[in-house]
Amino acid sequence: MEHAVAMRMVMAAGLGLVAAAGNLTGGYFVVRREWPRQYLHYFLALGGSYMLSVAFLEILPESLKLGGEPALLWVLGGYFLVHLFEHTLAPHFHFGEETHAEQMRHVHASTTALLGLGIHTFFDGVAIAAGFLVSTWLGMVIFAAVFLHKLPEGFTVASVVMASGQGKRRALLAAGGLGAATLAGVVLTSVLSAHLQYALPLSGGVTIYVAATDLLPEVNRAPGWRTALLVFLGVGSLLILKYLGHF
Repeated sequence: MEHAVAMRMVMAAGLGLVAAAGNLTGGYFVVRREWPRQYLHYFLALGGSYMLSVAFLEILPESLKLGGEPALLWVLGGYFLVHLFEHTLAPHFHFGEETHAEQMRHVHASTTALLGLGIHTFFDGVAIAAGFLVSTWLGMVIFAAVFLHKLPEGFTVASVVMASGQGKRRALLAAGGLGAATLAGVVLTSVLSAHLQYALPLSGGVTIYVAATDLLPEVNRAPGWRTALLVFLGVGSLLILKYLGHF
């Protein structure tokens, strides 16, 4: 049993690296060329809806199995933890802000953006590791949810840094910093695996916040049927995976 858990944590570490690479890749895309913002909204639509589905259909049921009703308090705590950070430590940052007409011209703006997204990405790592501590299936579906919004995260922070006039190198370093925060979340959760009954619901609350409060509102600002279709595609893809997984 311990060997199986150890193998799953090795998988979590490996996929944590892949997720971190997603942040760096998103930043690299911005540095290399100017991409249409429409593509960002496509990723947000697919990733946000898939994340929300994973939270409600996978993370919350498993959290209740582990900790019973008190787990819901940790879910609520995770949700408002991110709310607290976003409205105190990084009060001027909102996910996808670089997609609006105004440009972020100050170094302070890019710092708060990095801080706000760093909190998200840390809990991305927590969620991946906590999922693998429960089962390979849960770890994989959480990883997929995380990876789908990794490119937009790297895209976002690199865009903000570039807009503040700090240059391409700083933009790549910022995207890499998000990846490092993800790995820190994986490592810390692996070390504190005895507290899984708290880590999993806490990461579930964070996942709900990021999907429902940060990602999907940005999607709602994008007109057109394609983004709406991708939202439902994100939900449908998880339902299909669940059906195939239990077939």
